[in-house]
Amino acid sequence: MAARLPNLRVFGVLCLLLLGVVGVIAYPRLFARGEGAEVAFASSPLAAVRRGGEPVQPLPTVESLHLDGAKVALGKRLFFDPRLSRDDTLSCASCHDLARGGVDQAPVSRGVGGALGSINAPTVLNAGFNFRQFWDGRAATLEEQAGGPVENPVEMGSSWAQVMGKLQADPELKGAFQQVFGGPPSPERVKQALAEYERSLVTPSRFDRWLGGDKGALSEDEAAGYRLFKHHGCIACHQGVNLGGGSYQRFGIMDDYFAHKKKLTKADYGRFNVTGKAEDRFVFKVPTLRNVALTPPYFHDASATTLEEAVAVMGRYQLGLDLPPHDVLLITAFLRSLSGEVPQ
Repeated sequence: MAARLPNLRVFGVLCLLLLGVVGVIAYPRLFARGEGAEVAFASSPLAAVRRGGEPVQPLPTVESLHLDGAKVALGKRLFFDPRLSRDDTLSCASCHDLARGGVDQAPVSRGVGGALGSINAPTVLNAGFNFRQFWDGRAATLEEQAGGPVENPVEMGSSWAQVMGKLQADPELKGAFQQVFGGPPSPERVKQALAEYERSLVTPSRFDRWLGGDKGALSEDEAAGYRLFKHHGCIACHQGVNLGGGSYQRFGIMDDYFAHKKKLTKADYGRFNVTGKAEDRFVFKVPTLRNVALTPPYFHDASATTLEEAVAVMGRYQLGLDLPPHDVLLITAFLRSLSGEVPQ
């Protein structure tokens, strides 16, 4: 395909690079806080390449984020607390298992009573670096995202009134809220604590050490895979500290991905479900590639079961390339170097 349409390939890659730069310039929050604090990107990835630098930046240390330790500790308790669900059977960790890359590794998650969700659960790891939350970007902050599952009928299926009744009846937990917030449990305080904990889930990897100058941190194949990742144009969307999470993109730029599906679901319409704008149909938040080797199946519809398959699909539909098998193997070797250590 690439050999028959060389101009289309070049045009597609240039468009992706332009969209990536625009996404960085328009990136409203690198580390979104409910209080409204913002940290902007220092430069675009294209500018970094021109300077001989890298379009990807190392993850910051947790210490450099200056998180509220007491809120983090309380948020961790709540993250694993099944009382947030209607029947006390599910916690946040049920769908966002930290031992499985921050997901449940299922095509869709199971909620209370066995109810099935409609979309593949995104990872909670490094979610604090996403400019929006959820595949369709409907939540602007982690606080806003944290409040969604509690009242979603196919997730936790509860209500804030019910959750508050449980939490306020726990003297120890009520005391912890008093110590951290100066008052009893409330929906907003639960969201703030959960969001602060999620911000602490930063997973630096060998690749970050390599970016920091330790050239022995990656194997020759992994380093070659990163070069191909940039050469083929993957970097146009997967850039910055999170290798993604900083822009929206249409799924199927160079070929119609959804034309090959037997049946479309509401989830397939992506950002359109939020804005109602025709141009947002099939547009999604670009996912982070951090820990991607740990989070199969892939894409919003869980249609790719292996990392190699996902890379080949991206090559075809986003870049207009039939990637050589050897390139796929090298790129996936690089992607596996993005698996980091999960905070305990």
